[in-house]
Amino acid sequence: MSDELCYLGAMEAVSAFTARTLSPVELLDAVYARADVVEPTLHAITARRRDQAYAAAREAERRYADGTARPLEGLPIAIKEEQPILGESWQLGSLLLEDQVAPLTHPVVERVLAAGGVAHVRTATPEFSCAGFTHSRLWGISRNPWNTEISCGGSSGGSGASLASGTSLLATGSDIGGSIRIPASVNGVVGFKPPQGRVPTLPPFHLDLYNHEGPMGRTVADVVLLQNVIAGAHPLDHSSMPNPPVLPSVPEGIAGMRIALAVHIGDVPVDDDVEINTRAFADALRAAGAMVVEVPVELPRSVWMTAAMVHFGAIFGASVTAAAGDRPDLLTDYAADFAERSGAAFAAHGTYAGLEMESTVQAVIASAMDGYDALVCPTVGSIGWLAGVSYVDEHLTVAGEVLENYFEAAFTPLFNIASRHPVLNVPSGLASNGVPTGVQIVGRTYDDATPFRIGAAAEHELGWWRDPSWRPAT
Repeated sequence: MSDELCYLGAMEAVSAFTARTLSPVELLDAVYARADVVEPTLHAITARRRDQAYAAAREAERRYADGTARPLEGLPIAIKEEQPILGESWQLGSLLLEDQVAPLTHPVVERVLAAGGVAHVRTATPEFSCAGFTHSRLWGISRNPWNTEISCGGSSGGSGASLASGTSLLATGSDIGGSIRIPASVNGVVGFKPPQGRVPTLPPFHLDLYNHEGPMGRTVADVVLLQNVIAGAHPLDHSSMPNPPVLPSVPEGIAGMRIALAVHIGDVPVDDDVEINTRAFADALRAAGAMVVEVPVELPRSVWMTAAMVHFGAIFGASVTAAAGDRPDLLTDYAADFAERSGAAFAAHGTYAGLEMESTVQAVIASAMDGYDALVCPTVGSIGWLAGVSYVDEHLTVAGEVLENYFEAAFTPLFNIASRHPVLNVPSGLASNGVPTGVQIVGRTYDDATPFRIGAAAEHELGWWRDPSWRPAT
């Protein structure tokens, strides 16, 4: 029975709390018991906030009893360790920051707590969240619960693995190159990259147009629940926007919608399982009444990879170099490589040339979406990369092609460059190695509702990923 509770949807749990058929304390007991079973293998969790969590769960019991429950009341919500909580450890997966204590609470966490969420665990990231996999010298190797030889993705890999393994019902993430969508894809869960500025973040990265905070969950409606809580302007983030749209938990159908399908974008290689599952997903949208048309998107990956690395070199990679200071020997090999590669790209091209490349990416995406309500494409072209491998000296092979950089297999950075597009990852199936695949549902700029509308229609049509049986064997 304990494991069954762990795989409740967040909306289902709220209904059970309201009906007084389930206690928030009982659910917290269940997810912690589940963590005892899976965490020795997965390493998705960096810390358990037991005292604070049980206090919050008992408060939730009282609020359900007296009718004052808040939107997230009593729900066990995993918090990505990158998002600080005042007075608590804030290590960012780095030996350089092993003793750091957070001087403030992240706006997303502040809103989760104010809405009654039970922030019961912190989840693992790669060092400085600068990789699409999750392992570090500080926390070890985080693994995919569907196949522990494969990475759980990154940088919100711990959040994705926690959701998939039943140790949380909702989770927070952040996304600067795919860090919500990649782990959502490979862990078989739902993740949303809001348009830039929709959800507040912290200085100085609030000024980075690639940077997004967002929600993760096991169903579309669950992610809507969390997104509605965390969106909106905050005084710490000058770029955050007021008056966010209120997303419906039960959106209207998609009959008559025009949806563009891009199984391939430029020369990004796609494994057969990913293509098969993406096309099957498109068929489900057709069955739900949408017109789905395959469109060409001619955009060489060298253009968007170079654009992204130039941008990273100016901000993200530079932050890693600054953090390392005179102790670069404490960096992981992938963090050092990321800082070096991105710094070299910035030195070679500079800001203006980078902006020209970004403009090209944005124009190509706009052209592909012209006349359509949304675009659907794979999230990752690969069926997963190996857990614990840094891909600094190793190379990833996708569809028979050996890639210079493993990140060339991800379709996600395109929509950090084109950052005003909302993007929802939902599962598209399982690959031959047992690892889930996912698709990105890309809305028009600032049209947050449409990706959720399409995702909900696919979820209704397909059914399997919202069913409690959609879970790994781990």
